Amino acid sequence: MKRHRSPVSVILTVLSILFALAFLTPILWALALSVKQEGMQHANAFSWFAPPYTLQNFPHILLSSQVPVWFKNSLLVAVITTAATLVITPMASYAVAKIRFKGSKFVYLFFILGMMIPFEAMIVPLFITSNFLHIIDSYQGLILPTLASSMNFIIMVSFMRGIPDELLEAARIDGCGYWSSFFHIALPLSKTIMVTVGIFTFTASWNNYLWPLLCTMSNKLFTLPIGIPQFAGTYTIDYVMPMTANMVASLPLIVLFIIFERFIVKGVSLTGIKG
Repeated sequence: MKRHRSPVSVILTVLSILFALAFLTPILWALALSVKQEGMQHANAFSWFAPPYTLQNFPHILLSSQVPVWFKNSLLVAVITTAATLVITPMASYAVAKIRFKGSKFVYLFFILGMMIPFEAMIVPLFITSNFLHIIDSYQGLILPTLASSMNFIIMVSFMRGIPDELLEAARIDGCGYWSSFFHIALPLSKTIMVTVGIFTFTASWNNYLWPLLCTMSNKLFTLPIGIPQFAGTYTIDYVMPMTANMVASLPLIVLFIIFERFIVKGVSLTGIKG
């Protein structure tokens, strides 16, 4: 028998489609512009999407600009930041969630309070500290200040607390210490949430604008969010080349989401372990 959809369900479906189109329209517009020819006149909004098309803009961007240098910097910083975060955060969160020590609750509260302070309020002392350590205008300056993320720590602590204590106690009875329990029990159970944290960290690092803007002085250390606006400033009217550069910058995140979409959804929805 054919099911009849309720009016509320129909309305929600229509709203979902509209929201999806609203989010996809800028991406499709940028993609359409990236394959247009330079210097073309456009009479209306629909002409942006009309042929002729060309792929010559991408070789021009990759061979005749500094976009590849900025791309390499962004990729290097994002990969190292993500790898270091996935090493540090699980260990720290396991210690706070599963090891009873004096001050563990204060550490967790300290990170929660850190989420309440906007990054812009910390930018001056962070810059002063980085300048004192002589890491301004270096890869170390781009990477080190971004490793201590309150959000990633809280996500991991919440997950670690969902691991049954019985599992860890059974491991200790069998002779496992804290390190063995972490590496053989907690870490394998945390693969999904670690993928989620890794994707969030990579995306945040790839899109980071304010700190690289203040930290980098030389053009050779610019990341894509800093370099592309400078590159776009040379094209005051024509949007083709800036949009091509934006599509090159967006490609890794699009590929990342397509590959790991299942892990992102599962990781966000995961709140504990069923036992």
